[in-house]
Amino acid sequence: MIRVAFQTLRARWVSFLGTVVALVLGVAQVAAMGVLIMTMLDLPDRPVERFAGAPAVVQASDPDWDPAHHDLGIRSLAAARGISSELREKVAATGETVVDRAFYAQLEGGPESQVGHPWPVARFGGYKLTDGKEPSGAEEVVVPSDRARTGDKVTVLTASGVAQYTVSGTVTPVGWEDAVFFTDAEAARLSPRIESLVALGPVAAVRAAVGDSAAVLTGQDRHKADASEASDRETLDNTITLVPVMASVAGTTAIFVVASTFAFAVVQRRREVALLRTVGATPKQVRKMVRNEALLVGIVASAVGTVLGLLGAQLLADMLIAMDISPEWFTVEPSLHWTILAPLAAAFLVGLLVAVGGAAAAARRAGGIRPIEALREASVDDSGVTPGRALLGVIALVGGVGWTAWIAVASPTSVLSPTVYVVSLMVPVLAAAVLAPLVVGPLTKLLMLPFRGASGPTAMLVRESALTARRRTAATAAPVLLTVGLSFSLLAATDSLGAARDNGLQNRVSSQYALAPEGTPGISPQVIERVAAIPGVHIAAPILTTIYTKDEDRYEENDGLVVDPAALKKTMDLKVLEGSLDDLDDNSTAVADLWGMDVGSKLAVEMPDGEKVELRIAATYKALRGEDVAYLPQRFAPSAVYARDGLARRAYITLASGADHAAVTAQIRKAVAGGGAAFMTRDQLVASESAYARHLTEVRQRSTAAIIMLFCFIAILNTLLMATADRRRDLAVLRMAGATPKQVVRFFVAESLLVSAIGVVLALAATAVNLAGLWGALFQLFGTTPIVVPYLIVIAVAVVSTLLAVIGTVLPVGAALRARTVQFLGSRE
Repeated sequence: MIRVAFQTLRARWVSFLGTVVALVLGVAQVAAMGVLIMTMLDLPDRPVERFAGAPAVVQASDPDWDPAHHDLGIRSLAAARGISSELREKVAATGETVVDRAFYAQLEGGPESQVGHPWPVARFGGYKLTDGKEPSGAEEVVVPSDRARTGDKVTVLTASGVAQYTVSGTVTPVGWEDAVFFTDAEAARLSPRIESLVALGPVAAVRAAVGDSAAVLTGQDRHKADASEASDRETLDNTITLVPVMASVAGTTAIFVVASTFAFAVVQRRREVALLRTVGATPKQVRKMVRNEALLVGIVASAVGTVLGLLGAQLLADMLIAMDISPEWFTVEPSLHWTILAPLAAAFLVGLLVAVGGAAAAARRAGGIRPIEALREASVDDSGVTPGRALLGVIALVGGVGWTAWIAVASPTSVLSPTVYVVSLMVPVLAAAVLAPLVVGPLTKLLMLPFRGASGPTAMLVRESALTARRRTAATAAPVLLTVGLSFSLLAATDSLGAARDNGLQNRVSSQYALAPEGTPGISPQVIERVAAIPGVHIAAPILTTIYTKDEDRYEENDGLVVDPAALKKTMDLKVLEGSLDDLDDNSTAVADLWGMDVGSKLAVEMPDGEKVELRIAATYKALRGEDVAYLPQRFAPSAVYARDGLARRAYITLASGADHAAVTAQIRKAVAGGGAAFMTRDQLVASESAYARHLTEVRQRSTAAIIMLFCFIAILNTLLMATADRRRDLAVLRMAGATPKQVVRFFVAESLLVSAIGVVLALAATAVNLAGLWGALFQLFGTTPIVVPYLIVIAVAVVSTLLAVIGTVLPVGAALRARTVQFLGSRE
């Protein structure tokens, strides 16, 4: 039957063209994302930067610490402490040793990423003086030549405050770092922690001296000491998180559409199958022929799709780079390596399976028809619902509603994870697509009710056409349903979650005003002290740090915020569950309820600078995962410099009752001027916080929605072209009955509008289920919160989907009207 299948494909290639296009696009989509994911697992080595000229670098590290399992900026306890003085002396005994310190040091008006180093380490990164001399006094610095000139007075912002320095010399800028160099003594004052040591003695002797207390980096391993190692990991983590989500959602959508399209193409050919049965073809032969056709189409379409996917992988990578998700250097190089061949082979196999699977179900039903029933079966569209389809519909309905209810009641925090929640939004939408053939009849009658009294036969013909061809109507409505349903659910969920977070933050912050960084990564303690000294001002400026707790043989890290307890109570409205913030003192802490600790119990922690302490639990408060921190007394502020940079990310300000707001706020603005901080109201802070917090989530979900919409838009056009092109006999009957070309076009356009309306209604029903589950989850997490719907975008998606459906109808109808009516009647179906 392979020869027969090949001949039928040659004769009816137009009928299979839509299936081929859908399959090519689906395979290309799966292949491109697969290549991108696999490429990230085998990235080329990045060049060594800061220590390219150093023979060996000693860096404090924990061999059991995997940074990929921790948030960016979190150091192991060993790395937080840095190089100890004892280890420094041991390494110095092997030969010349140069100390490196890395700390926040930003020129006024410079980028936030600027970093400070002691001058002696500059030569190992390829820095060379282009003018002037090295710094020799505490008030001198060396900067890149594009930042200032020798002799200039510059303002430098550090964790210790804002100070004036003189530029003693300049160096050639490098692309991987923007550094400010200080004398060794000044760098030690600004940053007591030693980041690493450059060891110039024999490497074997250095390793012997270091032992297991630190890592000795040589060769390519020296890149682990570069700052770009951490930033690259963050961007690659974002990519690795986003692409599988996009691949799962878009891939599932593609497979569903392709399978539906292929099955629809086979259903359209029932008359041919019926004729084969009447001339003696056995059911087995019919099924084999259809499977062979699917196999041939699958091989050709999958091969083309894999090639397009390989070419499109770099386009996808460029898109992620443009969205600041992937690193700028990330590229996909076509090769014969397994990381390229494996996803291409997988995509090819997926294409074959989808093609054969999509054809098999319809072929099995057509092959089971008895010869005497074949012509009757082929002449009409059997719109009855089979027991199997009804059972599948019930399972889909229960699964879609049940899954959403489980999220709303049993797992509300899953909505906070884009990786989990984006995929879960597909369940009700796909369930609606499965249910479509069961509800096409009632929906058609409902939507056509307003047109019962319309003059002319068009409304009646449209209604009866949809009712007598329910499978065709459901198949053509499916792409509209997927497009509108998935995009509506994704975009509404994104906006609603953002609004809920805004409300949650607004409820937690009780202060009237706030400080936020302005062109800097944080606010220095010096600025906080100046504001706190203003009469009538209460300011809480939590400084982010890390605390380490020991679990059996390993340490676990948690975020801590160093803050004045008295100011905390006046500026933040923590939902205290047990204990009281009034009990906070120098030896106690307040922790989130998620930590599972009782008030009065002891928390043994180790601070980043090595201090070990037991803190009494004074209070527990309600918090979401990711917001569960320990509030620490201010005596731990010095250790925060070891953990992070010692800067406050935000500061909350409340004015004393009776204070002159105009006069006090003017003093605050004067105090923060030039200090890298902006004075704002609470509402302005909430707006800026939410914009920052929701950026990555919005990028993930909106980019996923964009890919889905692009594929589904093509699927809409493709499916309607297939469906309308196959209805030449319907068109001929209308023409023979006396319908004018204008009336024929009007009929088909009206039918496409009805199909689109059915798809939109089903999409709204599926989205309603998703949003009901989302509201229930958000209510548990944040209390009463609104569901935000981006009406304009959703309406635009629905309108574009409808226009594409109309275009997919008008084009084949217009082409057919140019032929003679007798040709329509004589054409094959």
